[in-house]
Amino acid sequence: MAAAEESSADAGQDAIDELGSIRQSIDNIDAALIHLLAERFKFTQQVGRLKAAHGLPPADPTRELLQIQRLRGLAEEARLDPAFAEKFLNFIIAEVIHHHEQIAGTENANGGARAAGSAATGTNPAS
Repeated sequence: MAAAEESSADAGQDAIDELGSIRQSIDNIDAALIHLLAERFKFTQQVGRLKAAHGLPPADPTRELLQIQRLRGLAEEARLDPAFAEKFLNFIIAEVIHHHEQIAGTENANGGARAAGSAATGTNPAS
């Protein structure tokens, strides 16, 4: 019986060790996601400043729809739930638009932007 208990204890420790290893991988991926999001937001801040400087609207619904469709397709290829990918992107887009509105407000307060709504182009916070 002692050998069986020792074997069971070893199996339990093996599972705990494997769990720790898997969780470390998850933690590494989470860190990479945060760094990628930070990089993405650096670029969307540039888009926001460009839009504000030229009086472009903070949102581009046509571009956003194309991005959602594209990312749903990528999610399907990656075997990730496309509905989840869409929710995730919608969350990011909402935050980016909020940033663009803040940037536009700052630019307007400084007299640096034309009136919103003029000369809409293909730039978008989701890009």
